[in-house]
Amino acid sequence: MVDLPAPLPPAADLSADVLVVGGGPAGAAAATEGARRGLDVIVVDKAAFPRDKCCGDGLTTGALRHLEALGLDPSTVESWRPIEDVTVRTPSGRHCRFPLPGHDGERGPAGLFAAVARRAELDHALLAVGRGAGATVLEGHELTAVGQHGTGVSATVIGHDVELSIEARYLIAADGMWSPTRKLLGRAVPGYRGDWHAFRQYFVNVSGQASRDLLVWFEPDLLPGYAWSFPVGSHAANVGFGIQRRSGRSVQVMKSLWPEILSRPHVVEALGPGAVAEGSHRAWPIPAKLGGLPMTDGRVLFAGDALGAADPMTGEGIGQALETGRAALAAVAERWTDPDAVTARYRSELERGMRNDHRMASALSAVLASRLGVEAAVAIAGATGWTRGNFARWLFEDYPRALLLTPRRWRRGRLSSTGPYRNLTTTVDLD
Repeated sequence: MVDLPAPLPPAADLSADVLVVGGGPAGAAAATEGARRGLDVIVVDKAAFPRDKCCGDGLTTGALRHLEALGLDPSTVESWRPIEDVTVRTPSGRHCRFPLPGHDGERGPAGLFAAVARRAELDHALLAVGRGAGATVLEGHELTAVGQHGTGVSATVIGHDVELSIEARYLIAADGMWSPTRKLLGRAVPGYRGDWHAFRQYFVNVSGQASRDLLVWFEPDLLPGYAWSFPVGSHAANVGFGIQRRSGRSVQVMKSLWPEILSRPHVVEALGPGAVAEGSHRAWPIPAKLGGLPMTDGRVLFAGDALGAADPMTGEGIGQALETGRAALAAVAERWTDPDAVTARYRSELERGMRNDHRMASALSAVLASRLGVEAAVAIAGATGWTRGNFARWLFEDYPRALLLTPRRWRRGRLSSTGPYRNLTTTVDLD
């Protein structure tokens, strides 16, 4: 609980301590944390849930730790699929298997270190957690105006042909890559279209290795990007590829490249002969520009894709969205009466932690830009059982990549701690 100032004047249709714009992982995480701390939280999202979201659907260990802390029950997500093994294919065609902790034949179950779940189902379930915690959720409501004044933020939303005005002490903008909040505040970054492009399609009737394992293919023509296949639900997979944005790598080029990638022998073998595409393919930009986009603006704190928080090496963004959503709310709750202290607290937390990790990931991404770099990195990572297990944990952000740059985050047992969801059965029969 936090000490609250006097109530806002009843001039608006609705009032809240915190207005969250966007009901995805960042927004749902902020809403859940806020409601549990005793704050009055309103979430608005122009979509009606469940709604599809372009994504690779992979959940790193870091993301899973946040989901567990928020109270998400995996049984509420039908397509949830625990992952035991990660297989990486190098540009030369060499395969290296990286067993996640607890599945290397030497140790018993040690919790969950990776999972896959369709975003349509995951986001719906996570938003329900926020609603269950006490947050008010307005689906189908679009933000059309926002302004700031001495004691808070004024916003206008339109939903179901009704215009509502909302007064709040703070606003957490978790409204994605194209952030309407950022545009309405005049903080848009001209010409910015993301740092990665990703492309994916679902497949059903998958019978090969892709039905069981998480596969990463470092294709020579995609470096430092990669192609992937992540199992979702029963005999289904999210298959796609991601590339760094640069001249000549447009969405149209990706669209024309897609059939050729699917026809590559190792991809065909992994999916199995009966695999069939489900629905259309989709492409989306990934913002990995932490520090290059606004972090705050007065009483507004940006989180998730609106902050450019995706990982610059892998393009993963769910864990970062959850982390920044929770951190933004924590800053509000802990420095409630002083807006300058709230923004300083949030910016400091990002600078000391995630920003360092992003710098390290950017440097490592440069190594993965060459065939030689990938081959060397995978060879070193696969040298011993210990390196294989710890590479998998490092890849899935079980401990910070920039640990040496931020020793305050080191603690005893960091390399051997159990994963989240220890009570969850990690071997699932989906046949």
